Amino acid sequence: MELGYTLAPMAATIIPFDLPLPKVLPTIEGNVDYRTLRDQLVQIHHTLVTSGLEDQMIEADLEQWLQGREAVSAKAQQNRQLHSRRALRCNIARGLLKEEYRGFATRLADSPLLQFFCGIDGLDCVRVPSKSTLQRYDTWWSEAEVRKLVTRLLQTGAQAPEKLYLPEPVDLETCFLDTTCVAANIHYPVDWVLLRDATRTLMKAVTLVREQGLKHRMEPPESFITRINRLCIEMTHTRAKQDSKRHRKITLRKMDRVVGTVAGHARRYRKLLDEKWEQTEWTRPQAEQVLRRIDQVLEQLPRARKQARERIIAGQVVENQDKILSLYEREVRVIVRKKAGAEVEFGNTFLLGENPQGLILDWELFKETAPADARLQERSVGRMKGAFGPVLKNLGADRGFHSEANQKALAKEKIYNGVCPRSPHELKERGHSWKFKKLQRRRAQTEGRVAIVKNVFLGRPLRSKGFEHRALTITWTVLTHNLWVMARLTIAAREAARAAQRAALAA
Repeated sequence: MELGYTLAPMAATIIPFDLPLPKVLPTIEGNVDYRTLRDQLVQIHHTLVTSGLEDQMIEADLEQWLQGREAVSAKAQQNRQLHSRRALRCNIARGLLKEEYRGFATRLADSPLLQFFCGIDGLDCVRVPSKSTLQRYDTWWSEAEVRKLVTRLLQTGAQAPEKLYLPEPVDLETCFLDTTCVAANIHYPVDWVLLRDATRTLMKAVTLVREQGLKHRMEPPESFITRINRLCIEMTHTRAKQDSKRHRKITLRKMDRVVGTVAGHARRYRKLLDEKWEQTEWTRPQAEQVLRRIDQVLEQLPRARKQARERIIAGQVVENQDKILSLYEREVRVIVRKKAGAEVEFGNTFLLGENPQGLILDWELFKETAPADARLQERSVGRMKGAFGPVLKNLGADRGFHSEANQKALAKEKIYNGVCPRSPHELKERGHSWKFKKLQRRRAQTEGRVAIVKNVFLGRPLRSKGFEHRALTITWTVLTHNLWVMARLTIAAREAARAAQRAALAA
C-alpha cells in the first residue's frame, strides 16, 4: 500500500528543507537607526549560519522531539526543523527589540527586515506567527540547552573568530564579576493590598464559573470587588487622621471580614466546578486552569490574613523569610542592598560576569536568598572552568567579593587577584600595581553592563512569570546580548577598515 510519504530515520539528523525565497530588502534612506538595526540583524544572521550554532540548536531539539517516537515522516520532521529555526530567530529578534508577544507579532507582520531575519518572508504569502505561537517559541528549549548554546558561541569566538566574523578572538582569560537585583513584576508588598489582590482574583474566577451556568446563591461578585476597593481607599486615608493606628486596625478588620466571605464563596464555586465541569462549555484542562487560579490564592490566603493581622493589629515584626510578598510570585525575595534610590528591592539576586569586550561569560539567577558576594566567587570560577577549561587568568570585582578564602582559592588556581580589598591600607598597597589598577579601572564599566542587561534587554520590571521562566528569559537575554555585542564589534571593525582604506586612497 502506497503511503504517500517517507519515514525519517529515528536520529537527530537534520533533513534538508527549503526555506522561503527571501525578498530583497528595501533600501531605506534618512534613518540611521534603521540602518544600524538592519546591519546588526544581517550580521547576526550570518553568524548563526556560518558558525553552525543554528544547526546545533535544531539538532538538540530534534533529539528531544524524536525520543519515544517509533516513526516520524520526513515531512513532519522538516516542519519541526522549520519551527525550531523560527523559534530561535524570533526569540533573538524579540529580545533585541524588547517587544512583548503581541507587539512583536504586529511588528513582524509589518517589517520586511524582521521577516527576512526570522525566515518567514516569501514571494507569494507571508505567514506570521501569532502571539500564542511566539509564547510557545519562548519555551521551545530549556534553560540548560540555551546556556549550552551561549557556551558554544563563546568557545567558537575564542577558537575560531573568523567563523563569527570577529576582528579578534573572544577573551576568556579575564572576567569581572558583579551582582544586582532583578526586580519582579509586583507592586510594593503592602499587607492589606494582598487582601485586595486575593478578592479580585477569586471574584473574577467566580464570575467565569457563573458565566458557564454554575451558580450558588450569593451577591454579585462585582460588589465584593467594589467593597474591597472602597476599604483600600479608606485605609490609604487613615494616615491623615488623628489616632491613625486605631483607624487602620478598624479598617483592616472590615477588610478581613470581606475576605473571609469571599474565601467561602470561592471554595463553594471551586467544588461546584470540579464536580460539574461537564455541564459547562469548557474542556477539563480549561476547567483545571480556573481551579488552579482559585487554589493558588486560597492556599496562601490564611497566611496573608494572619500576616496582616500580626503586622497591623498586633504590631509584630514578621521575618523576611516568612513574609508573603506576592500571591502570584512565590520565589520573590527581599533584597537589602542600600543602593541610592533602591534601599530595599523585591526580586532575585543576579550574578553577572563579563569580559573586557563586554561579552557575558557567566551568570546565575538565585531562587532562594543568595549568599554574600564573597561566597559567590568560587562557584562562578568553577562554572567558567567547567565551561571553557582552565583558561581564566585574571578576575576583577568590587570589595564585596573580597575574603581570605577567595584569595587562597585564586592563588591555588593561578588566577590573578584583581578583587578590590576591604582594608584601605591593603588597597593603598595594591594601588602600586599597574595590573591591579588596570583591572579596577575596567571593572567600573561592569556597572554599565549590568544596567544595559537590566534596563535595555530585560526591562524594568522583568515581566516573565515564575522563577523557571525568569531564569530562561535571562539566559535568552544573555544569548541575544552576546550576539548583539559581537555584531557591533564586527561592524565597527569593518567601518574602521573602510575608513582607513578611504584615507589611504585620499592620501
